[in-house]
Amino acid sequence: MRIRSSLINLTFAISGQILGLLVSFVARIVFIQTLGTEYLGLNGLFTNIISILSLVELGIGPAIAFSLYKPLAEKDVEKIKSLMRFFRKAYISIGFMVLILGCGLTPFLGYFIKDIPDIPNIQLLFLLFVINSAISYFYSYKRTLIISDQKRYIVTIYRYSFFILLNIVQIIVLFLTKNFILFLVCQIGATLAENIMVSKKADQLYPYLREKNHHHLDKQTLSEISKNVRAMIVHKLGGVIVNTSDNIIISKFVGLVHVGLYSNYQLIINALNIITGQVFSSIIASVGNLGVTETNERKKFIFQVVFFLNFWIFSLITICLFILINPFIELWLGKEYILNIATTSVIILNFYLTGMRQSALTFRDALGIFWYDRHKPIFESIIKILASLYLVRYFGILGVFIGTTISTLTTVSWIEPYVLYKYGLRSSVISYFKRYLLYSIVTLLTLFITLGLTNIFNEVNVLNFSIQLIICIVIPNIIFIGLFYRTEEFQYLRNVLINFVLKKIKKQ
Repeated sequence: MRIRSSLINLTFAISGQILGLLVSFVARIVFIQTLGTEYLGLNGLFTNIISILSLVELGIGPAIAFSLYKPLAEKDVEKIKSLMRFFRKAYISIGFMVLILGCGLTPFLGYFIKDIPDIPNIQLLFLLFVINSAISYFYSYKRTLIISDQKRYIVTIYRYSFFILLNIVQIIVLFLTKNFILFLVCQIGATLAENIMVSKKADQLYPYLREKNHHHLDKQTLSEISKNVRAMIVHKLGGVIVNTSDNIIISKFVGLVHVGLYSNYQLIINALNIITGQVFSSIIASVGNLGVTETNERKKFIFQVVFFLNFWIFSLITICLFILINPFIELWLGKEYILNIATTSVIILNFYLTGMRQSALTFRDALGIFWYDRHKPIFESIIKILASLYLVRYFGILGVFIGTTISTLTTVSWIEPYVLYKYGLRSSVISYFKRYLLYSIVTLLTLFITLGLTNIFNEVNVLNFSIQLIICIVIPNIIFIGLFYRTEEFQYLRNVLINFVLKKIKKQ
């Protein structure tokens, strides 16, 4: 049941994201052609500032999600009702806090921009971003229940249906009006409509949510939630600082135009992160169920399988990005939108380092072991900010990304697996680092082989790009299959996929 749920969630997630990605690329072209690079940079900057405001969420979401796994597995309706009532009150309060803090921040926007562009109504534009963020919290608690019940595919259908529709409407609005305010109003409308629809679906799936009678949460549950929230506050703080500081530092010390250039790379990498994130998000609820029903040995083996899948996915994408991202941007937007090879390489290295953490983070969230590495984000954030601020003076935009590399290698890359193995899997972490080293060496050697073959077709045109893409997909997969075919992890994934396909065929 767990495997089937994960595969269904994954199928819908990837299908939706691919369609959404295609529409996003078209929308980005229209955005640049109608509004320009400065608006693009402003959009990226405001998105990052809004992410900082999301700190008021305090990590309540993951903490509540973890608390739901056991009552959902045991079908404890009263416990679920009590948790959801608590969750509802918390998130409505968070929504209003985001709105108030966002309004309070509006007069100080000039501190985040080196050279304020000649864009009218900047404060109004930011307030629209704030409103869009705030209203998303008012229904989030019901979305979390659906996801925790291993039914993420339902949320995914609504998410990408509205996302694709929104992008189409925004494209039409930009063509007809070239008005950024109307562009953002459409976004607010889509966010509100999507959340209302998800809420109604949750009421259909769990009719007991509409019942008025409920019990107060017991002290033990409240204590557990409080402990996890306190830990997640720090995790959330560190994550927001690391993920949002790049654009803010670039805007302040390099310029808003460079934020716009980097945002095109961000669009591609964020889309890939969302796609790959769906792989791991799709299995969190199943791993959470595994955590309350299976032995440590079984959990360790499943983690090794997920880590192997983690390597395969991010190694393949990293190789493709290294070879293809600049030719793609040149074909998509033009040569003037390309960053130099050194900057691009460090951006892609950070993508790989972050990506290789996903299996450990998935199991951490599913097993609820937030507490033990709660100090890690503090050190990660401090190292990231100090390194980036120092290096940006000497290397410009490249220095900002090197700062991220330094903070990742010195903190999260080794602390997260150490904590997982010690407190979640109850085993030695040495085997993890041996596998990590092996996977990284294989990735590097495969990159050199693939790069040598694609260099034959290095002139940038559609035909050569297509040939390079085929080589980037085929060669790494052949090498990985040849090296890992006989491993237990590969055979397990192979059998899961075959059984899933056979069941689908039988149903037809």
